[in-house]
Amino acid sequence: MIVPDTNLRQRSAGGSLLRRVIVLVLIIVVGWIAWVYGQIRYYADRDEASAADAIAVFGAAEYDGRPSPVLRARLDHALELYGRELAPLIITLGGSDVGDQHSEGSVGHDYLLAHGVPETAIIAETQSENTEESAARLARIARANHLNRVIVVSDGTHLFRIHALCEKVGLTVYTSPRAVARSIGWQDSFSRMAHEIISYTAWRLHLH
Repeated sequence: MIVPDTNLRQRSAGGSLLRRVIVLVLIIVVGWIAWVYGQIRYYADRDEASAADAIAVFGAAEYDGRPSPVLRARLDHALELYGRELAPLIITLGGSDVGDQHSEGSVGHDYLLAHGVPETAIIAETQSENTEESAARLARIARANHLNRVIVVSDGTHLFRIHALCEKVGLTVYTSPRAVARSIGWQDSFSRMAHEIISYTAWRLHLH
């Protein structure tokens, strides 16, 4: 069977167009990932802590009423900022998993109390199930208590997304990463970075 030259040219042109589209999509995807990665690193590597109305600690895992090492490190960083008198109030954020008897916010509250912070200087938010909900509930707490500037504390790689979420709900925040006590392996580092890139992208695309 003889295929007319016009058909061959059409197929060739179609294949060329498809390749160009694929290349363009790849360039956009790689460019987006590179930009988000750069933003994550930017916020992870800087400490904006300065005089504010409150310090907000974003939650992490708790084990039967005790803070996990990650949550404890965040709380300890908040205690350091509080001790420097950068803010008179600490807000702990985070709900609980199904079946848990304790919430991240309440565990944070109890930890701060045990380390000398007075009850009147702590607000515990105990209902949020993810970072976006924590930011939204933090905004409500800030408005109810006339808090104009808030220092937000979490892991460094988490802070770009937190900053974006808080900005979206009208909060003025200063990011402050908790200290990393030990170096982490490349697999753990890659996993954290990938999680944040995917989570931020999903939020921007309204995929959650």
